[in-house]
Amino acid sequence: MSIVVFEDPQCELLAPITLARLAATMTCGSFRLVDLVGHLCDEVYGISRPHLHTLQRIDFPELRLLDEIPIDSKRQERAVKLLLNARIAPTKQNFLRIQQLYRAACQSAPNSPPMVVRDREHVAAVVNPPWTVEQLFGYGYLAAEDWIEKAKSFEDLDCELVTIALPHELIATNMACIRENLEWRIELGACRSENGAVTPTVSELRQLSDGLFLAEGATIGEYVITDTRKGPVIIDRGAHVGPYTLLRGPIYIGPKARILEHSAIKDAVSLSHTTKIGGEVEASVIEPYSNKQHHGFLGHSYLGSWINLGAGTCNSDLKNTYGTVNMEYGFGKASTNMQFLGCVMGDYSKTAINTGIFTGKVIGACSMMYGFVTSNVPSFVNYARLFGQMASLPPEVMVSTQQRMFARRDVQQRGCDVQLIYDMHRITQMERDQFGEALAL
Repeated sequence: MSIVVFEDPQCELLAPITLARLAATMTCGSFRLVDLVGHLCDEVYGISRPHLHTLQRIDFPELRLLDEIPIDSKRQERAVKLLLNARIAPTKQNFLRIQQLYRAACQSAPNSPPMVVRDREHVAAVVNPPWTVEQLFGYGYLAAEDWIEKAKSFEDLDCELVTIALPHELIATNMACIRENLEWRIELGACRSENGAVTPTVSELRQLSDGLFLAEGATIGEYVITDTRKGPVIIDRGAHVGPYTLLRGPIYIGPKARILEHSAIKDAVSLSHTTKIGGEVEASVIEPYSNKQHHGFLGHSYLGSWINLGAGTCNSDLKNTYGTVNMEYGFGKASTNMQFLGCVMGDYSKTAINTGIFTGKVIGACSMMYGFVTSNVPSFVNYARLFGQMASLPPEVMVSTQQRMFARRDVQQRGCDVQLIYDMHRITQMERDQFGEALAL
């Protein structure tokens, strides 16, 4: 019995978050969908955008790619019990509902009719789909829209699954789910499995004080103040919190993360592994290997991987009018109904010292910012609008930068990492074209 996690065309509207990563690997509330689904069954497959296939195969073997087997092969085709949208938010409630759907599908009769779970106008899940694993991979991502459209005609199943459709929704969902997700982590860390239930694997945790939990190898400096009245603080394996720091939960500090001295980390922060954080961070998600180690404010924002924020970099997350923030995406404006909303920054981007990012800005991957960021920034751009300078960045520059960054973290640069830079440059060309003559070549 198989589960297939599929990316749909809406994943492309989640850029820059999903430009360099599978949608199922977005961090939200300290979890990723891939962390949750992989524990439901032994055969989980992933249908993804073609430029991410190699990374999927190497870095996420739990999301299997099907070997190229002709659909008419004599080999027995594999039945699919559950189709899951890769944009499903990795919340405790979503996981429990997915678990119920999978169990019900496995117990259903062989020819049970397919049923669909919707979130807004999108297909969130299909129970007992009429396609085999081989057929779905035969269609592939580029033809996914056809069978997704057909799935909308299936009978609706009364089940709620929350999906993330646009970048700002990830920030809002992180704030909404992180406390419950962290309390679930604590519960799972104390007792791995109850009544034979299938649950994600998490680190064993010990309680250092009320609401403060540490995993093996985690350390905490002197004179650290913790406020856990609104949610717990979890410091995962090998992470370190420097002295004279404020931790106001709910907060998740991932494995091998470092919080520098005199920092203030507060109110729904989810830090992935090997991040290095200083200054003030509030209600934000930061993906692996990103640095914000100097003074400066980051609030209600999302940072991808391998980002570096220079000293004094700050973002605004509140308009002077105190009104709700509208985001400007490639397809037009989107109302967020959020009063506090900072920035969304794609992988490999960098800011110079004292960079100021205005409210609700979207910054693409592999870009460099200087001065004030008053507008959205395309991918692969040197952005110094304050000084009247904007220029495109060749992918070769980012390949060299990637190599130097990786070496500092003892990470080997692979051919697929280099190819990803070139693929992202190709995919984002339209972003730079929209800037027209304002972007010097």
